[in-house]
Amino acid sequence: MSQAAKTGFRDRREAGRALAAALTSYAGRSDVLVLALPRGGVPVAVEVAEALGVPLDLFLVRKLGAPRHRELAIGAIASGGVRVLNDDVVRWYGITPAEIDDIAREEQVELERRESAYREGRAALLIDGRVVILIDDGLATGSSMRASVKAVRRRNPSRIVVAVPVGARDTCDELTAHADEVVCVRSPEPFVAVGQWYGDFNQTTDQEVRDLLRHHAAPAHQ
Repeated sequence: MSQAAKTGFRDRREAGRALAAALTSYAGRSDVLVLALPRGGVPVAVEVAEALGVPLDLFLVRKLGAPRHRELAIGAIASGGVRVLNDDVVRWYGITPAEIDDIAREEQVELERRESAYREGRAALLIDGRVVILIDDGLATGSSMRASVKAVRRRNPSRIVVAVPVGARDTCDELTAHADEVVCVRSPEPFVAVGQWYGDFNQTTDQEVRDLLRHHAAPAHQ
């Protein structure tokens, strides 16, 4: 048996069911909206939205990778022109403002492509006055989630809940300063990486995201 099977989740759908069990206080409420961070957060969020009986939408965010180490997150951008940077990493690697701007422009193009491809003409659901549950498949550095919280906050929700099946303990703790509530079902140590805690962590494809959203899209008036 793999370590993920022992202490993590079989796949994102199982993780979503476990997360839903930790969010039952929000079930059936007309003021609750689940927002998934594509792509990996979508199958998790589908399970949560179905279990709670609340609408599902997505919220676009893109990691900003260091110029010569793109896997290293230096920050993130989110819908609405929000940019969040990890200042310590930026200083340590000597990344210039011009380099950050170049990376952000590149990622903005991809963010807009995904927004168009995933929504297929559907308008975003209203956030104003609602309890927003932001969902991803896990938290490592938390830069993408911090950008999402900051961007959602600008749209006047009544409450922001960050919810993930698994996350680094320090990151989950740090996000409590940004969100109104943080739900991390599991915070194993040592953490290493999100994918370590899944038996199946294959990349969620664009088509899978479209199919899930098409099937679970809430009526336009919600």
